[in-house]
Amino acid sequence: MKHTTTTVGTALPTSNSLIRAFRWTRMLLHIAQGLLVTILLYPRVRPQVRAALTQAWAKKMLRILNITLAVHGARPEANTPKLFVIANHVSWLDIFVINATTPSRFVAKSEIRDWPIAGVLCEAAGTIFVQRSKRSDTARINAEIHEALEQGDTVAIFPEGTTTAGDRLLKFHTSLFEPAVANQALLAPAAIRYRNPNGEPSEAALFIGETTFVQSISAIIAKKKMIADITFAPSIATDTLSRRDAALLAENAIAAILDVAKPHAHQRFGEGATSLAGQAA
Repeated sequence: MKHTTTTVGTALPTSNSLIRAFRWTRMLLHIAQGLLVTILLYPRVRPQVRAALTQAWAKKMLRILNITLAVHGARPEANTPKLFVIANHVSWLDIFVINATTPSRFVAKSEIRDWPIAGVLCEAAGTIFVQRSKRSDTARINAEIHEALEQGDTVAIFPEGTTTAGDRLLKFHTSLFEPAVANQALLAPAAIRYRNPNGEPSEAALFIGETTFVQSISAIIAKKKMIADITFAPSIATDTLSRRDAALLAENAIAAILDVAKPHAHQRFGEGATSLAGQAA
């Protein structure tokens, strides 16, 4: 089936079946290579080497999918100590976009560990898994994040807890900011957007509603080209902040970049959204 995205009466071109098959093959081979590297090599190398390997792998994945990465704003310097990337959540592609700019260990729901292929890849890459049903899990998470930050890793979270279409921002879950405040980490708020070459938002990148993972990949592979914009706001020091204040400052910074309304205090998870890297409430 041919996928098209319509904007103001203009149908954007899609790739032909041969190109789609070629991209599928390259992507699966790249995932297989990533599994081997994370399982066999990651446990034996320093965090800085892991970060470099992760960044190179993510950049190549974006190239395979013909996604151009555009980085704007106050991008943190490489090897910034105790760095916490805070981003809005649109798609599973967000993980590759962040890793291609600031290689990170993600905080994600524990269910992802049981996913085929993705679960193995995430666990081998050092993902910190949260059991959302256990409030007692907080101490363990804080300890893991503390250890990660101390050994030089960058940590990344999607504090909305789920995906949106990128046209709004949901209230950030303040509990996810506790480890950052406890470790006096530096917050790097980042706004992620996907667009077509003509500048219009790309619907192919969205991972919401009843969309399956395979359907989402198929829609992206069908696109001839896409642009992933990541814009960093100035970093935020947390040494004098509460977790609520830290979450609010990050919210305001990302909302300003996206040019959307600030989240209301009563907002919770968006209905019908799908999350690959959804966070604990």
